[in-house]
Amino acid sequence: MKRTLFALALAGLVTTAMAAAPALPTTAAPAGAEVYIISPADGATVGPEVTVRFGLKGMGVAPAGVVKENTGHHHLLVDVKDLPAAGQPIPADAQHIHFGGGQTQATLKLTPGTHTLQLELGDANHVPFEPALVSKKITIHVK
Repeated sequence: MKRTLFALALAGLVTTAMAAAPALPTTAAPAGAEVYIISPADGATVGPEVTVRFGLKGMGVAPAGVVKENTGHHHLLVDVKDLPAAGQPIPADAQHIHFGGGQTQATLKLTPGTHTLQLELGDANHVPFEPALVSKKITIHVK
């Protein structure tokens, strides 16, 4: 019983510490910078393999870990309702796809149905810019 209570208390402390993780320094986004999806078009019907082309205006693309002024790298948000938290690294999972190599397009395999796509630019440490540089969210229909 004592071990169970200790384990529960420890789990609670770890969860609280993770939730209270300090925000990382953010990188200022240059005025006028924009990130956008070149293709597919909003509302497009596509096959299960779809190539998404990323656009960026007013900045350059650099791989993750490379600190160079006015550069960042893309993260594709698939079916994400809420943007990643400011001051925290963008998660890396099936819904938050990182392109830390500086890629400007990717081919995805998506299940049939309706999906949303949105880009967010991250700095060298995968942290969103301030203000966040996000594209318009588009909806695609997969056959």
